[in-house]
Amino acid sequence: NGQLTKNKRPSRFPESSNMALRLFAPQLLRLAGVRAMSTGDFGSGAGKGGGSGGSIRDAGGAFGKLEAAREEEYFRKLQSEQLSKLKKHLEEEVDHHKEMIEEHEEAIERHKKKIAKLAKQADEVKKD
Repeated sequence: NGQLTKNKRPSRFPESSNMALRLFAPQLLRLAGVRAMSTGDFGSGAGKGGGSGGSIRDAGGAFGKLEAAREEEYFRKLQSEQLSKLKKHLEEEVDHHKEMIEEHEEAIERHKKKIAKLAKQADEVKKD
């Protein structure tokens, strides 16, 4: 289900540890840009962006403010969901790297034992 590493074991994560940033940064930047385009009070009418905020937003008043509040709530919720997904992904990546560390430490111990065994055999050959 993932990429193959040099030792042909499947990996759950791509080689780059910056994958999370590549996935989520553009969306977070878009949210920041959309939210920053309006000027003045929320719901007070069209913003500077050259476009209209819609007929209700153009009219301003209580309905415009209500619509602006709903929009802000939507984007806060969306951003919160994206941040929680990013956090979960990074936690999974940390767990994966911890597993890999354990595997490497076990391999190091196996190799040290092999080296010690070979050194012992070399000493026995020298004695003969």
